[in-house]
Amino acid sequence: MSKLKIAIAGSTGRMGKMLIETVLNSSEAELVGALDRPGNPAIGHDAAAYLGKNSGVRITDNLAEGLAQADFLIDFTRPEGTLEHLAYCRQHGVKLIIGTTGFDDAGKAAIAAASQEIAIVFAPNMSVGVNAVFKLLDVAARILNEGYDIEIIEAHHRYKVDAPSGTALGMGEVIANALGRDLKTCAVYGREGITGERDPNTIGFATIRGGDVVGDHTVLFAALGERVEISHKSSSRVGYAHGSLRAARFLRDKPTGLYTMQDVLGLSAESAD
Repeated sequence: MSKLKIAIAGSTGRMGKMLIETVLNSSEAELVGALDRPGNPAIGHDAAAYLGKNSGVRITDNLAEGLAQADFLIDFTRPEGTLEHLAYCRQHGVKLIIGTTGFDDAGKAAIAAASQEIAIVFAPNMSVGVNAVFKLLDVAARILNEGYDIEIIEAHHRYKVDAPSGTALGMGEVIANALGRDLKTCAVYGREGITGERDPNTIGFATIRGGDVVGDHTVLFAALGERVEISHKSSSRVGYAHGSLRAARFLRDKPTGLYTMQDVLGLSAESAD
């Protein structure tokens, strides 16, 4: 079977570098493109120079050049950049693995529309472990559906620009759906001052930003007399990178469609059917 021909967006960022290293170390994938923003000092340099290696792939700010040989683009950048890449991939038949977070409703709608013409995996978190936690949260919420207050606590590095994290919001969506609630109306994103007693129908979020924390998430189900905590802690971005390659492998035979990591891992209701 031929190798997965992969291009990486945001190739000089923390996640981009991890993705490049993971692709180069994979026996089933080939790095064929590396993209970054105009003006980046790394433009024109080898994508693996930071590893002391020569990959033969130069970093470029030109989409046509960076995606000329690619069958897949893995994108963990910013919503505005991802949407620009999306339009090009849609036009040229490049499949997308999107780990970018912070999209508004219009951005999500653009991704859904593009999936009618190309295959896309779009997930708030590509980690296999995190997606196992999503499944556990669905089960826990259905069992602990009375008398338990639900709080989601997440921590990330100082450079993260959106809050709460896409993963925390994804956890909230899973729980709200399991309980028959609408996260848009039941979420509480901050508390200050005299707030009154906690509304038992709400799902609370607490955000921590500092240092080099890769990503910690804990969901607390708190009742009178007991607490249940479900946590995931990332010590490295390698889990996200390996999940992204798994997503590319999943898309290999998919001509179109919008998928999540739950689909990739066979955990979605559709997969179970």
